Amino acid sequence: MASLIKVARSLAKLPKNVVSLKVSNHAAALSTAANPNEALLNVPPTKCTTLNNGIRVATEDWGSQTATVGIWIDAGSRYENASNNGVAHFMEHMAFKGTGSRNQSQLEIEIEDLGAQLNAYTSREQTVYYSKCLSKDVPKAMEILADIIQNAKLGEAEIERERGVILREMQEVESNLQEVVFDHLHAIAYQGTPLANTILGPTANIKSISSRDLRDYLTNHYKASRIVVAGAGGVNHEELSKLAETHLNKLNNDYTGEVPILEPCRFTGSEIRVRDDSLPLAHVAIAVEGAGWTDPDTLTLMVASTLLGAWDRSQASAKQNATTLARASAEGDLCHSYQSFNTCYKDTGLWGVYFVSDPLKIEMMMFNVQQEFMRLCTSVTDAEVNRAKALLTANTLLQLDTSTAVCEDVGRQLLCYGRRIPPHELAHRINSITAANVRDVCYKYLYDRCPAVAAVGPIEQLPDYNRVRSQMYWLRV
Repeated sequence: MASLIKVARSLAKLPKNVVSLKVSNHAAALSTAANPNEALLNVPPTKCTTLNNGIRVATEDWGSQTATVGIWIDAGSRYENASNNGVAHFMEHMAFKGTGSRNQSQLEIEIEDLGAQLNAYTSREQTVYYSKCLSKDVPKAMEILADIIQNAKLGEAEIERERGVILREMQEVESNLQEVVFDHLHAIAYQGTPLANTILGPTANIKSISSRDLRDYLTNHYKASRIVVAGAGGVNHEELSKLAETHLNKLNNDYTGEVPILEPCRFTGSEIRVRDDSLPLAHVAIAVEGAGWTDPDTLTLMVASTLLGAWDRSQASAKQNATTLARASAEGDLCHSYQSFNTCYKDTGLWGVYFVSDPLKIEMMMFNVQQEFMRLCTSVTDAEVNRAKALLTANTLLQLDTSTAVCEDVGRQLLCYGRRIPPHELAHRINSITAANVRDVCYKYLYDRCPAVAAVGPIEQLPDYNRVRSQMYWLRV
């Protein structure tokens, strides 16, 4: 190790024109960096370009034979209102039902002929269309993606057919009680604001959304300045930039009507209970208002969420679990499973715990969850925080092991932060967090705050809200 350090130092001292290195495709980005130290920190680099119409193109190229390219749009259910809630998700479905130049069958055949995959998803703040393909097929994949978001046919027959598909999807979601609880949690935590809307929308809206509604949504929200084209894997940045400029040149930033404004969404401490004694288990979520993506406290709250951890009965014995709440849950048989969550939006978030429990164990599980909340505010230790930081760093980096995961990371971060935070910077930020930081931030967001509680199932034993609220602080003598 010492000899390697000496060699590195000696190379760093030589003039740039003296050192000549042959590098592989994976490290080719080193030659374009300002200095060796900068290059070594961020290999391969994330390159960003803003086109004339405002579209941002970002890539991370490591020269592989496969690639993921996608279009990230700053538009989701948060930009809807009560009358058109569900239109963003409906539009995502309709994008694959044919365009002016190719019908649905032709679109599917073209993708299959490439051996590629075409997919999309809608969240509360973003809509994403992406393709996984061979690197040589990136131009074709990009042309198809540009076609489906700009030239969707939106025929009446296709719309009617897709209504049934979305209604069946809603039935599947309703059978997933975790999804149901989180929809209820948003509905009461952000009541009266767009974040309270579900992504799929209410049944009445799905049955009434028309071609005009879809076109109005496209016209008002699929704007160049709100779009990021991202690529990862075997993607040449200059090539993708030219492809985006060629195929997405129709997009502009002109609004014919009122310019959409992202309204602040206030958090309201409250509860919702859906009692159903026919269900075998209770599903409960408790959350406080967290931080938005750009808030300095976000990473500290992520560390705090990692400290709470997750557990289910299929895991090893409690003695082998490092988190206090997991040991208490296992040793006391308090729940079947639980997981902490830190859901971030642009200006707000939800931070808390979701658990599945036997009806008679709800009260004790809720007590232990809130005790752990208070412990984070007052007495969390350095050893615990160091363990959580290592786990969060490892999980964050391990998730970036495919071109699709990296592409998603690039696209989302450009929409949320305006830039890509490189992995080494993210790791450094996490490692800079101390136990004192965790206690201070948790005290700010948790201590004596009104939580939002959502519960579904046999929940008779769930403590009433006033009691839950009283457990959000400790009285001291």
